[in-house]
Amino acid sequence: MSKRVRILTAEDVEAHNKPASCWISRAGKVYDVTNFLQDHPGGDELIIQYAGKDVDEVMKDPNEHEHSDSAYDMLAEYVIGRLGIGEATVREDWEATDDFHPDATDASRDFEKNEFLDLRKPLLKQVWEANFSKTYYLQQVHQPRHLSESARLFGPEYLEVFTKTAWYVVPVFWGPIAAYLFLRSVFQFTGPLPNFSSQPRLPLEYLPNVPVESFVKTLLCFLLGNVIWTLLEYTLHRFLFHVDFYLPDTPAFLTLHFLMHGVHHYLPMDRLRLVMPPLLFFVLETPFTQLAYVLFPPAVANGIISGAFTFYVLYDCMHYALHHSKLPQYMRDMKKYHLAHHYKNFELGFGVTSKIWDIVFSTYLPL
Repeated sequence: MSKRVRILTAEDVEAHNKPASCWISRAGKVYDVTNFLQDHPGGDELIIQYAGKDVDEVMKDPNEHEHSDSAYDMLAEYVIGRLGIGEATVREDWEATDDFHPDATDASRDFEKNEFLDLRKPLLKQVWEANFSKTYYLQQVHQPRHLSESARLFGPEYLEVFTKTAWYVVPVFWGPIAAYLFLRSVFQFTGPLPNFSSQPRLPLEYLPNVPVESFVKTLLCFLLGNVIWTLLEYTLHRFLFHVDFYLPDTPAFLTLHFLMHGVHHYLPMDRLRLVMPPLLFFVLETPFTQLAYVLFPPAVANGIISGAFTFYVLYDCMHYALHHSKLPQYMRDMKKYHLAHHYKNFELGFGVTSKIWDIVFSTYLPL
């Protein structure tokens, strides 16, 4: 952990407003005066009534109790950090336009002003060595920055390459897998197949002889998988990627949050970080696909998974398009809706391909 003075927010100070943990702020600095309460010459009640608040004006007020220079020197012994003063770009009155193009961020000025992350250096190491609180991290990571080229996450190139994914990698990689699972479901509805581990090849030469009934059953499972994916898309986005409130205030969890989704809100127009790297999606999908095989017969499970994977491919390609492409009317509306999630209110509007679950779960974001 860095030994620099920690950057905190007013919300951090406000959370420590009890005798058991008593913080105050003054002149931009934050003090933990918990151990000083009983030693305060005027009694602990005078401090406790201002716990979690700024005391600059109070300490200067002769009607309250004007403090001597030695009192200020004594207070300096309890400093634990300072208040971060970051710029805010996310605002409630933000409006999306069809030709939205954000201005490039001056990396030098941004770091000097906000003292958050230096966009000229690898970012993950900076988050890991963070001298800011979780509250300041969440405040800043949701204020979008924009660079003409992708910022580095790692120093070494052999690690950096795994953090960047062109949009077309998703359909090229996952499309054939979804098609294979669809056909495997069709054959399994027709008759028994050897285990995948012993014989992964499908008997495609018999495909013309497969009854229509098998295709219908697989198609129904496929459509169910489409619906399941839309719910997973919403649920993962809201409760995993935006697990902000429950995120532990430690460098390890802040780094994990940044790697999984924080970097996308921090640099939302980065073309190479708008779709999931195959390895990341493999990690996320494995528990759900294994659950499908536990709950359903193999033919049903493979049909559902193929439908979910297909909609995942559409989701990621659409996500890229919402940030960077000229679109038909429906997708233009979704583009405005999704960009409002980045620039207007990141606590609402979790749907990417549809607003339906935002409406159902009362997280719809009015434009």
